Amino acid sequence: MFDRRDQTHPPSPEELSQYIRNPLWEDFCAHMERAYGARPRLEFSRCGMEYGWNAKFKKGSRALCTVYPREGWFTAMVVVGRRERPALEAALPTLCPELRQLWENTAEGNGQRWLMIGLEDRDGQYEDAKRIIALRAP
Repeated sequence: MFDRRDQTHPPSPEELSQYIRNPLWEDFCAHMERAYGARPRLEFSRCGMEYGWNAKFKKGSRALCTVYPREGWFTAMVVVGRRERPALEAALPTLCPELRQLWENTAEGNGQRWLMIGLEDRDGQYEDAKRIIALRAP
């Protein structure tokens, strides 16, 4: 069984999928590959806030998002920097209420906001998360 905090055992893609146990994960991975040619690259983070295995999606050298697996769902962290901020703020009125509130409640540091978007089902938040990720694509 996959233990996301066990640095000595990198999960296989199958173990990660079994841990997340959510068809949205497979859909998200397919979208990221189709839209950006990005496949999940597993890395181990020692960060105190999100210690453990995560999956990074990149287009070239640019990070699109980092996914933190949860049992039954996952969190996508999307960094909105100075370059993406004007487009995101223009789109805010069209985003679901949860993401508008997340934007307002996320502190800014060094001109960036690190949005931690919980993805559990195919709701407006999922579609809006994909729109925000698209802002990061070169």
